[in-house]
Amino acid sequence: MYVGEWYKGKTMGRGRFSWPSGATYEGEFKSGYMDGIGTYTGSNGATYRGQWVMNMKHGHGLKYFSNGDWYDGEWRRGFQEGNGKYEWKNGNQYVGEWKNGLICGKGSFVWTNGNKFDGNWEDGLPKGNGTFKWSDGSFYVGNWSKDSSEQNGTYYPSDSSLQDPEWDPQDLYKVHLSDSQVCPGERVSILPSQKKLAVWNSSKGGGGEKPRRMSVDGRVSVGMERAFDRMNMWEGEDNTSAGDRGRFSDADLLGLQVDQEGVPKMMPIMRLPKACKRQGETISKGHKNYELMLNLQLGIRHSVGRPAPSASLDLKASAFDPKEKVWTRFPPEGSKYTPPHQSTEFRWKDYCPLVFRTLRKLFKVDPADYMLSICGNDALRELSSPGKSGSFFYLTNDDRYMIKTMKKSEAKVLIRMLPAYYNHVRSYENTLVTKFYGLHCVKLNGTTQKKVRFIIMGNLFCSEYTIHRRFDLKGSSLGRTTDKPESEIEATTILKDLDLNFIFRLQKAWFQEFCRQVDRDCELLEQERIMDYSLLVGLHFREVSPNGDLITSGMRTPPGETENDDEPRLSRADMDQLLLDPDMWSRIKLGINMPARAERTVRRSDCEYLLVGEPTGELYEVVMFFGIIDILQDYDISKKLEHAYKSIQYDPTSISAVDPKQYSRRFRDFLLKIFEEEI
Repeated sequence: MYVGEWYKGKTMGRGRFSWPSGATYEGEFKSGYMDGIGTYTGSNGATYRGQWVMNMKHGHGLKYFSNGDWYDGEWRRGFQEGNGKYEWKNGNQYVGEWKNGLICGKGSFVWTNGNKFDGNWEDGLPKGNGTFKWSDGSFYVGNWSKDSSEQNGTYYPSDSSLQDPEWDPQDLYKVHLSDSQVCPGERVSILPSQKKLAVWNSSKGGGGEKPRRMSVDGRVSVGMERAFDRMNMWEGEDNTSAGDRGRFSDADLLGLQVDQEGVPKMMPIMRLPKACKRQGETISKGHKNYELMLNLQLGIRHSVGRPAPSASLDLKASAFDPKEKVWTRFPPEGSKYTPPHQSTEFRWKDYCPLVFRTLRKLFKVDPADYMLSICGNDALRELSSPGKSGSFFYLTNDDRYMIKTMKKSEAKVLIRMLPAYYNHVRSYENTLVTKFYGLHCVKLNGTTQKKVRFIIMGNLFCSEYTIHRRFDLKGSSLGRTTDKPESEIEATTILKDLDLNFIFRLQKAWFQEFCRQVDRDCELLEQERIMDYSLLVGLHFREVSPNGDLITSGMRTPPGETENDDEPRLSRADMDQLLLDPDMWSRIKLGINMPARAERTVRRSDCEYLLVGEPTGELYEVVMFFGIIDILQDYDISKKLEHAYKSIQYDPTSISAVDPKQYSRRFRDFLLKIFEEEI
């Protein structure tokens, strides 16, 4: 049962939600979610008072567990994370850092008998440097691990010590911590935003229209909704305020276009683009770039497989030196360091190998998996046509990595900005800029002495979800459209700014993080004098009819028709449970597997060059993928000349080639128009 404030059919403001089990939540709501400050009392007597975001404990909060323990500190995504204090019923207490509901980081554990442990923790147990101190003043300092073979340290007795000098450090795990387990939280079976509330559809006409069941957030939950049904929802609502209707007429709100006489007409139903075969041409024997692919694979296997000491994340300035490169000769018969091969002789160059090895470690790339993806038995795939820059793109067979040939000027830009790039991605785990894994060069022997430079990057669209729509967005309008009729657009077609017909609505926590991260990333690119970058966006539509029509968020598959279960589906109701599951949550990151809603937009005929169309109220549940790409173009003399030339012919604000500071500001402003916070 819910008692409280509503806004536009959604629970918004203060309210009280109670479950049949006896559990209650009293506090602030937003869009059907527990969001703000509130108190949850479980059926087992446990209570939590503090901050919430989208049904999750998120921020500062105090929780009393049903067994008598309590925790006061920071929460993130429903679990203890950050700094906090946990006290057990028996009086023992821990003060320090937490991660994902477990003691992790630096902290102090104090027993009621006066003993104390100060040090590092991992997964709820001491791990790494630490000191165990007895109440009599004696202490043991060392490296701690539950694996006794990794344990080492020194015992220091006090003058009045009563401790056995042969004390076993493993007693810390077996005895001292055995009765101090963190109490697991209560799992809520049905959250307020999942609960379906019966709402009668009010209409003056009556006429025996069937009642509909609507969720707390106002979306129709059952049955296929037709256009005239949605029109009937507004009949007789004479006192609908202008605020409720916004700046649109009824026809606008219903997703209808209006003809010259003001009569609403149906907008065309959105359909999935036509399916296409797998991207790229497999590079097999006889392909013009077959030998180049073999050279690349041999070089990568050599670079990644070469023994190297464990790299610290704190790199010396010398590691970023442009002269820090390693040339290796690959004769066909093999050498002391290279295997024999069937290709012609070539030389292989690694740029800043220690930096890229550390970047792969930072991005949690397993060396064996990396080598298998690029150098395994499966061939690379060459994308059908080179990009605008003249570069060629190759995909690994598992789609995890993209390899791009690059100009010497681009390689110089990357090496120049590598120290700032490294510090940036190390500082901001959720950065949206392209992930770089290696920079290499193949020099072919012979008369041509041709050099081919490669950059290896992560593929943003490597996912079990099918990407139905792709957009390359810069925030400029000149030339920013795809010269293809709708009938020829495929799922792999890259659409541009003037093709965009959506705005994207993210949940509050994600939207705030998105804004912060875009600012940070753009500041990096502006400082490095980079411009002409894009936001690459991929959309997977979650609700699709069997004949390929996109179903709005209020529609469901009609009775008697089957759904396609070949791909994972993530409905909004399922999202609530997902957010409370740390394993499933780990698959969702900023720009990766992100649940969102896309609202359809339309451009008026007299504003066809308007970057952002008018919202129609037609919403689609989507999974989003996005990241900032093409970050190696600096504002060099060629771009300055391009800007000067085009400024004479066109509006200077509409062209891509502009000063990095202006480009960054325009790019950010544009993104904040097409991304909005879900209300």
